[in-house]
Amino acid sequence: MKIIVSIKRVVDHNVQVRPSSDHSAVELAGARMSINPFDENALEEAVRLKERGIASEVIVVSFGDSGVQESLRQALALGATRAIWGQLPAGLEQPDQLAVAKLLREVVQAEQASLVLLGKQAIDEDAGQTAQMLAALLDWPQATAVSALEIEGEKLKLQREVEGGTESLEVQLPAVLSADLRLNAPRFAKLPDLMKAKRLPIEPFDCAAAGLALGPRLRTLRVESPAPRAGGIVVSSVAELVEKLRHEAQVIA
Repeated sequence: MKIIVSIKRVVDHNVQVRPSSDHSAVELAGARMSINPFDENALEEAVRLKERGIASEVIVVSFGDSGVQESLRQALALGATRAIWGQLPAGLEQPDQLAVAKLLREVVQAEQASLVLLGKQAIDEDAGQTAQMLAALLDWPQATAVSALEIEGEKLKLQREVEGGTESLEVQLPAVLSADLRLNAPRFAKLPDLMKAKRLPIEPFDCAAAGLALGPRLRTLRVESPAPRAGGIVVSSVAELVEKLRHEAQVIA
């Protein structure tokens, strides 16, 4: 069984992001980048399936500029079998979720994969749409926010995070799954594996040659930092606290 894992290169979650000088986007110059945390869970689960002999190949895919090669090599160091770099057409710096889903469909069909794993969302946009769109384009069953997974032949037994608890499902292969943080604890790449990954080939995928409509459907008007949080106040008694809460509730209402 071939598994496709889609990863996205994002600003590291420990970095405090800020707008660019013209407020057109988030400032990326000099920012530390890393694999999207949810995608790390997807990759870890795929590697574990390979180590258990369930998967024959784990193919990691990422779309973007040359910088994504660093993330792809990290994925190779973490246990991926092959890496595919989707080279974007000129003028398309960052594809939206539908564009990524369309491109992933091309890769999945070319590789004849039977399982696609993604993170449930990317921490830069928090859209959480790519897995669902890909499943619709492939006409495959899907499960999102997966927190536990077992594979028995062609059947996937899984649990997914829902409001207030978990939901148990059974899904037939081929399928698209998106990973929740509770699915596993991703491993750290060892230095020898990182050095070895630097010598491994990364396969190019010409996104323009696919002949797909990849233009963005949303336009960012302006990026602003959140307003500074107002300072708190100290109350002298419970009665004063209750009165202030009652006043705030009236203002909001």
